[in-house]
Amino acid sequence: MTVLAAGSHALPPALSHGELMLFQRLVEAETGIHLSTAKNALVANRLSRRLRELGLSSFAAYHAYVTSRGNEAEKVRMLDSLCTHETSFFREPRHFELLRDHVLPEWAAQGGRGQRPRSVRVWSAGCSTGEEPYSLAMTLLEAFPRGSGWNVEVVATDLSTWAVQRAEQGLWSQERARTIPTPLLRRYMLKGVRSQEGLMTAGPELRAVMRFGRANLHVPSTWPQGTFDLIFCRNVLIYFGADARARVIQGLLQRLPETGYFFLGHAESLIGITAAARSVSANVYTPRPGPATTSRE
Repeated sequence: MTVLAAGSHALPPALSHGELMLFQRLVEAETGIHLSTAKNALVANRLSRRLRELGLSSFAAYHAYVTSRGNEAEKVRMLDSLCTHETSFFREPRHFELLRDHVLPEWAAQGGRGQRPRSVRVWSAGCSTGEEPYSLAMTLLEAFPRGSGWNVEVVATDLSTWAVQRAEQGLWSQERARTIPTPLLRRYMLKGVRSQEGLMTAGPELRAVMRFGRANLHVPSTWPQGTFDLIFCRNVLIYFGADARARVIQGLLQRLPETGYFFLGHAESLIGITAAARSVSANVYTPRPGPATTSRE
């Protein structure tokens, strides 16, 4: 969470209920994300620094500034500041075990028999600072290494431009490595030396398969083009209002072929939201045949 700048003695202005409602409506209209009234302190803390930098005396004044014509860049900056970036490498490891032990070996066999294209395209929708998509890249490259005749592509997007930039940089504290299996850490990550001591960075094999961009799940025109074999949208939709969540899920399922897989977070489910997908494992779904799916491009 963003806190007051070190050395600053100025207290942030109070965020009234009415001001919180202004930001609730704006954020939900722009992103589909619903800010509950319990987020009052979070919103105040994360926006107060920008108020000081702009010399504004109230959150209502900042809302007016953000929504003024020509201030789209400030609106993006505001949304960046309200995004949550909690993530880790191989988070919810059973999902990666399912890929490693079942899904990818089956696809490899099908590709060898000519029953599917020798390519895998994945979308990490809500990639945060990159730990999830790089974990996917490591998993895929273990099954389909360079020179195997398979094409691997991992598309990583997030609402936050800051997070996407961090993900594309591919640089983390070595403390983040503790959840990466040792063989994968040694094979795909580089250890920083001299000025980079204490850091690690993604190696060239990982970088070769990654694609990054900003996407707003509430606005399908910002989504990456084409279909995907796997879509990871984990721990993202829990922040959406019910109607927005249903629309996004329907759109994401349309980007999967019938053989594709859709991954949600451990606290998420499609129960009561759509009948267009069937459960194949905890929080993992595949599209049902019908108009909600599309053929592979």
